[in-house]
Amino acid sequence: MKKKSKYGRNPKLNPKTHCVMVRFDDVEWNRFLTMYEESNVYAKAVFLKAHFFGQKFKVLKVDKTLVDYYTKLSDFHAQFRAIGTNYNQVVKELRIRFSEKKAMALLYKLEKHTIDLVKLSRQIVELSRKMYAKWEQQN
Repeated sequence: MKKKSKYGRNPKLNPKTHCVMVRFDDVEWNRFLTMYEESNVYAKAVFLKAHFFGQKFKVLKVDKTLVDYYTKLSDFHAQFRAIGTNYNQVVKELRIRFSEKKAMALLYKLEKHTIDLVKLSRQIVELSRKMYAKWEQQN
């Protein structure tokens, strides 16, 4: 009389016991790999079963240029915020450390650079709108 052990792994309810083997030539293998990579499924066996039994799978294509643009735009935004923080600190220091005449002269130079940053920011917003319009046309 054998006792049921309370240790070990629980048995699966529906174990996979049957194995099927498929052989491809080079052309078929390349085509299979292309389809498999586009599907973003985690295993080739899962992909084959889904394809064989007619289950739907989605192919998600990631536009690398859009991802690069987004990351660079995020980096630029972080730098822009840092400039704003530094701007406030500079204005406080100018007011404290320099005479009013000298501070106004330096603030005038700072104002010119700020105007350049605002123009650059508007160009970035316009480029982002164009990029979004192109993306909308693709989808």
